[in-house]
Amino acid sequence: MKTIDILSLKNNTLRFIEQCRIKNGKAGQYRYSQTVSHPTLYSSTYAAMTLSLYGELGKLNETEREKWIAHLNSHQDEDGLFRDPVIYGEGWYQNDPLWCGRSHLTCHVLTALTCLGGTAARPLVFLEDWQNPDKLISWLENRNWGKGVGTTGNEIMNIGVLLQYARNFQNNQAAGRAVVILLEWLSKHHLNAATGVWGDVDASVPIWRSHAIQAAYHWWPLFFYDRVTPPHIERAIDTLLATQNPNGGFGWGVHNSAEPFKSSACEDIDSIDPLARMARITSYRRNDIQKALTKAAGWVLKNQVQDGGFVFYLDLSFAYGHPQLQSEANQGAMFPTWFRTLSLAILGRALPHHPLGQIPWHFDRCPGYQF
Repeated sequence: MKTIDILSLKNNTLRFIEQCRIKNGKAGQYRYSQTVSHPTLYSSTYAAMTLSLYGELGKLNETEREKWIAHLNSHQDEDGLFRDPVIYGEGWYQNDPLWCGRSHLTCHVLTALTCLGGTAARPLVFLEDWQNPDKLISWLENRNWGKGVGTTGNEIMNIGVLLQYARNFQNNQAAGRAVVILLEWLSKHHLNAATGVWGDVDASVPIWRSHAIQAAYHWWPLFFYDRVTPPHIERAIDTLLATQNPNGGFGWGVHNSAEPFKSSACEDIDSIDPLARMARITSYRRNDIQKALTKAAGWVLKNQVQDGGFVFYLDLSFAYGHPQLQSEANQGAMFPTWFRTLSLAILGRALPHHPLGQIPWHFDRCPGYQF
């Protein structure tokens, strides 16, 4: 096994995050990369979540922690969702799509708040329609379960995470009942028993298998958070293992069609996270999972670049939907730095004898990505 300098891994990552912090600004203000000028709410959440994984938030004093929490909560609208004025002030996502709009941002903010020891200041009244069983089922039935299943993955996860948060952190019993309905519905509809994944696509074709995994990754955490074993878990493991590419990552061209095996931060964690979680609840193909995750660790580490941050994918620039959320080729950025650090933390927990397993990774019990 190649020697990994875990101290340099951590220190370089923390150095990058500090470079993105707005000096002499409000607590919790970070920019996305060295390319951009303005702090963004997304970047604040990525900083908090990454620092939490390394246990660094425990070094904040009470005043610093409270100011960061207040900074995040100052962006909450009356409907309970959060809004980034830098992004939405320019009319971005005016229609507020469920897969990438304020509901997506809110899921990140809620995790960051939990990492900091805070909670959302206002109730998630936005969820009213999804708390109605008939409206929830009708909404699920009308999602795109074909070639747009990847987008559907984000939509359902965002609503599911918000419902779980409202249930657990805001004592919303209607939201809790909706979560039960949501998980039961997912267990019965558009699910292929032979592959363990959802979607009306041909999962024998590598790129469509990746699309199906991308969707499933967003739903499996809803099951795992509620300690419900996902359906057809052994077939799901078979499908997940089949997504690993020769580089050790899990991309087949969903995000990088020119060089598909230079997989993205999303493609990698989409398989790493469920494989690690499933290996904890079944012995099925556990050795194969261990080998796959060990190989994946080497690939994820290759995506840390000179400035200490991580890239979404190597050798290409990447814009996360807005000019203030972009980075140049092989330049670190806050989103992939968080997501790839989360992959490493998951790998460290799954591979205790690997060098990554020597790092005392920290997780918080919150719906979403980082529990």
